[in-house]
Amino acid sequence: MEAQKQIKVNGQTINYTLKTSKKANRLRLTISLKEGLIATKPERMSQNIVEGFILKKANWVIRKLDQLNGDKIKTNFFQGASKSYKVNKQMAEKFIQERVLALNKNYGFTFQRVCVKNQKTRWGSCSKKGNLNFNYKILFLPQELSDYIVVHELCHLKELNHSKKFWKLVAQSTPDYLKRRKILKGLSQKS
Repeated sequence: MEAQKQIKVNGQTINYTLKTSKKANRLRLTISLKEGLIATKPERMSQNIVEGFILKKANWVIRKLDQLNGDKIKTNFFQGASKSYKVNKQMAEKFIQERVLALNKNYGFTFQRVCVKNQKTRWGSCSKKGNLNFNYKILFLPQELSDYIVVHELCHLKELNHSKKFWKLVAQSTPDYLKRRKILKGLSQKS
C-alpha cells in the first residue's frame, strides 16, 4: 500500500511517499532520484511514529534532498537520460562545441579534438594529447553545471591534475566551483 504525504521539516514542506509493507520489520527512510523521500513502515505502525522518525532524521533528509538540487535539475537530467544517445549526440556536439569556444576565450588554451561520448561514470575527460571528451548528458544539465564541466576539462589542458594551480584556474571562470561540484556529485550518472 502506498500514499502521498506531506510533512513540515525545519520550516519547509516536504512531500514523501508512505509505503506499508507486510515484510517490513522496522521503519526505513530512503531517497530516490525519481520519487524523492520514501518512508517504508510495517503494517501496524502509525503515521505519527513515521512522522516523528522523519523529524528526528530531519538533517539527513534535508541534506539528501538538497543534493538532488530540486525538481528542475532532476527532471531535466532524467528526461535527457531516457532519450537515446544517437538522438541527442548531434545536438550535444553543437552545444558543447559552442560552450568550449565561448569559455576558452577566458583562457586561450590550445586543444586538439572535442568528442561527445555516452559515458556511464564521467561527465568529461582531457587526454595528454589535448583531446576533450564530454558526456552527451551535459546537454540536459542547467548551464551553470555544464559550463563548470567544460571549464574543468579546459583547465586540464594546462594542469593535468587537481593541484592548487588547477583549482585556481577553474576559479577564474567559476568562482563558485565548489557548490557546482557538490550538486554534480549528488546527481546519479546511471540512466
